[in-house]
Amino acid sequence: MTGADSEQAFRQTGWAGLRARLFHLYFLLRRPMTLGVRGLIYDRASNSIFLIRHTYVPGWQLPGGGVEVGETLVEALARELAEEGNIALTAPPVLRSMHFNRRASTRDHVGLYLVEAFNQTAPKSADHEIAEAAFFPLDRLPADATPATRRRIAEIFSGEQVSAYW
Repeated sequence: MTGADSEQAFRQTGWAGLRARLFHLYFLLRRPMTLGVRGLIYDRASNSIFLIRHTYVPGWQLPGGGVEVGETLVEALARELAEEGNIALTAPPVLRSMHFNRRASTRDHVGLYLVEAFNQTAPKSADHEIAEAAFFPLDRLPADATPATRRRIAEIFSGEQVSAYW
């Protein structure tokens, strides 16, 4: 059995399948959860990381965004990196941590990936969403880098304990 065939063997059909789909719909409407993804893009050669500054929120932060229906975390990360930084993954990123983002909602979670294999196809120009985007040396981060961004960097590069919270 191939991967898709083996998954199909466990798919519920008939009344049981309809009941399961209705149950999931109820929980989606009753207790929706959001899932996001962020990428810590690290250029080892220059010891720098890529940060963005949005047009609608203050501070420099790691690129990323929401996972859309039908997307995997890595697919969402690849899409967001392309949109926010003209960055293309050249190897699979490494999931480093998951965080509860209680400042966004009571059910928001964010997956943080470390990305060391990438190409930037062109510098990112300002647009309606991204005011600025740039690489910064780890020892010269912008003064207004967000606290969450600084925590994630410290967790990965300084061995700080990983927080459960974004």
